[in-house]
Amino acid sequence: MSILFSDTLSFPHTPARQGHQSDSGSQAARQRGWLGWAERRRQRAALRDLAEDTHLLDDLGLTREQALREAAKPFWR
Repeated sequence: MSILFSDTLSFPHTPARQGHQSDSGSQAARQRGWLGWAERRRQRAALRDLAEDTHLLDDLGLTREQALREAAKPFWR
């Protein structure tokens, strides 16, 4: 049984789903959109956490108000 799992040739090949080129392109675009939104959400949460540290905000060239204003934006903007 262990040979079966370690031997990649023993698994049957399943062909890729046949779809339209536009389907895979729009799916990739949606995925990039979702990943971008998730990244913005993460960055804004981190910025909200930094808003109390004036030394780090000085390094970024931001005021506390600017950091909080950016952090308050919804992730889709």
